[in-house]
Amino acid sequence: MAANNDPVKTMKQEVGKAAADRVKSDSVVGLGSGSTAAYAIEYIGNRLSKGELKNIVGVPTSFQSEVLAKKFGIPLTTLDAIDGIDIAIDGADEVDPQKNLIKGGGAAHTREKVVDSLANEFIVVVDSGKLVDKLGSSFLLPVEVIPMAVAPVMNSLSKLGGKPELRMGVKKAGPVVTDQGNLVIDVKFDNLDNPAELEKTINNLPGVLENGLFVGVADIVLVGEIKDGKPEIREL
Repeated sequence: MAANNDPVKTMKQEVGKAAADRVKSDSVVGLGSGSTAAYAIEYIGNRLSKGELKNIVGVPTSFQSEVLAKKFGIPLTTLDAIDGIDIAIDGADEVDPQKNLIKGGGAAHTREKVVDSLANEFIVVVDSGKLVDKLGSSFLLPVEVIPMAVAPVMNSLSKLGGKPELRMGVKKAGPVVTDQGNLVIDVKFDNLDNPAELEKTINNLPGVLENGLFVGVADIVLVGEIKDGKPEIREL
């Protein structure tokens, strides 16, 4: 990979590489979404092309990860063609001290949760800016909802103490549409004290497909930070 002078980019590359180094031959790999997971996909592809890894198949969590996997020569499969997933590598928008996550900044959290939850080992790759004492501190909670249910779901989320907002597109008129053809409501919760309970409560609302709380799913969190201008990786 070409050297660059951007320490944050270098750090993301190093975290992605550290996760990709944990992938073993003859395994099924969940390929996450987002900028740091993208580097992991690139490095897995590099290891395959060098012959360091053999017989790898990937399960993409989004259209983005599917495109990247094809670009870097990782063969893809689907969940109905495999018995399980050995390892999944994915990013997160927030990570708390218990390794619970908020994901969904890229609106891919539904497929991510399916793949990441199935993996025997789920490795989260983040930079230190994503670490929080409590979930919901800096990031809104994404909720994927079928289009017809947007209004009632927003009402229900308000009753749960949240401030819901329909996510609008950037460089696109109208709302963000997910890979499944649904919409995303971003919710601000001032007191997200019981993420496990809230995850279930929101998912029980009729019309909700999935929300971005990942409670008890992450096995390993690899954190990249800049120390004295150099990238360092530590495990949470």
